[in-house]
Amino acid sequence: MTLDLRFYLSLILRRLPIILAITITATMAGILYAVSLPPVFRAESRLLIENAQIPDELAASTVRSTADEILLSIQQRILTRENLLTLADRHNLFGDAPEMAQNVKLDLVGGRIEIYMPTTQGNTGVVHVSFAAGDPELSAVVTNDIAEQILQWNTELRTRATGSTLDFFDQEVRRLTEELSQQNAKILEFEQANRDALPESLEYRRTRQASQQERLLQVNRELASLRDRRDRLTELYDRTGRLVTSETDRTPEQERLEQARQELASALVVLAPSNPRLRALQTEVAALEERVKAQLGAAGGGQLSAFEVQMLDIDGQITFLAEQKKLLEEDLARLETSIEATPANSIRLAELQNNYETVRVQYEEAVSSLSEARMGDRIEVTDRGQRISVIEKAVPPPFRAEPNRQRLATAALGAGVILSAALLIMLEILNQTVRRPTEVIKALGVAPFGTVGYLPGPPQRKAGMTLNRAAVLLAALINIPMLLMAVHLHVAPLGTLLGLAPDADAEAPASLTE
Repeated sequence: MTLDLRFYLSLILRRLPIILAITITATMAGILYAVSLPPVFRAESRLLIENAQIPDELAASTVRSTADEILLSIQQRILTRENLLTLADRHNLFGDAPEMAQNVKLDLVGGRIEIYMPTTQGNTGVVHVSFAAGDPELSAVVTNDIAEQILQWNTELRTRATGSTLDFFDQEVRRLTEELSQQNAKILEFEQANRDALPESLEYRRTRQASQQERLLQVNRELASLRDRRDRLTELYDRTGRLVTSETDRTPEQERLEQARQELASALVVLAPSNPRLRALQTEVAALEERVKAQLGAAGGGQLSAFEVQMLDIDGQITFLAEQKKLLEEDLARLETSIEATPANSIRLAELQNNYETVRVQYEEAVSSLSEARMGDRIEVTDRGQRISVIEKAVPPPFRAEPNRQRLATAALGAGVILSAALLIMLEILNQTVRRPTEVIKALGVAPFGTVGYLPGPPQRKAGMTLNRAAVLLAALINIPMLLMAVHLHVAPLGTLLGLAPDADAEAPASLTE
């Protein structure tokens, strides 16, 4: 099936007046709408985001936010309800509409502000700030005001961030200092309470324990020797009544007593107990012993005897050694107790020292961070870190930014063409008459031998011409008033153009091409 171009071209030519009427009417409506819109001027200020002036290797700022994050934070603060209302009141943006609702004011002011930053190179970029207004002077003033707010917010946010960081680490250093003191006090208190059972003196106490045990053995041996000597001396004295055995120191009675004892001992071996000789010797020995005792007592004259002196000396040594033994046993008991308590004390002391070491490491890190925070705060206070500066202030724009009248007129022309094409297609769809041989074949189902074109009579031709004329007349009735209105509003009053108005020097409004 081939496309019948001649048929469709004839349809377009037949409906051409209607198509032109719709297209011209839509275009005129778009132009009138474009010139009726008030002009909007948008002054623009450019701000530069600069890197820090001091390299991070030497001294870094504690603000780690990127340029995009800082700009987003500033933008949200500028677009707050309170700030927008303050901006509108400061510049009297709605002086001609004091009764306007605040929500409407917020939408209008917020929609006019534009803050845009293209892709940054690292932390460097250019921020474009603009404000749309009907007056170019007002647009420039408000744009510069917003740019100043961005600078102030940038400085405040960065100094606030560094100040908060500095306050945090300052408080952290004070807290850790106090905690270090507490941990140190706990260690000192524990060491004082367990000074005899600390791990560092364990080796000394073990050496002392061995030495004291050796000394205790020696004292026990000396005590045993003294007690044995005392017993032997006591037995000797009780048996002989004297301590010395040297012949040069004996009296005649003592010599005779010694002989009598020897004789008695010999007689006891050979004589019976009832022998008178044995009894006589026993009586003599007893009498001599009494006499020797009497002599020894008379020779003392109230002074201590040699036996008593030796007994006192031995008893004194025994008492001293007993006290030494008691002290040694007590010392060994304390050493054993402290040695047994040392492992537990070692674990507890290690725990306290580990806690102290942990806090000390945290303290050193906090002190280092505090130093960095002070340097970072100093960098921001002196404006040596990343900063935003105005490189171009807003000036009143010479040309309007909105509306784009050429674009609106072109869109209206396109809409007219589309509407006329849609109307033409709809009319053809609704028309069910047979006008081509292909339609005859489709309707009858057979191929005709030939066709004769329809020749409309005068009434049909007149009806078609009437429809086209009506469309052209309707378009003229609509377009001519719109054209006159546009000339009257945007070129010059019609009375002035026709010479009917006395004020011929009246200033004309902006033209359509403005």
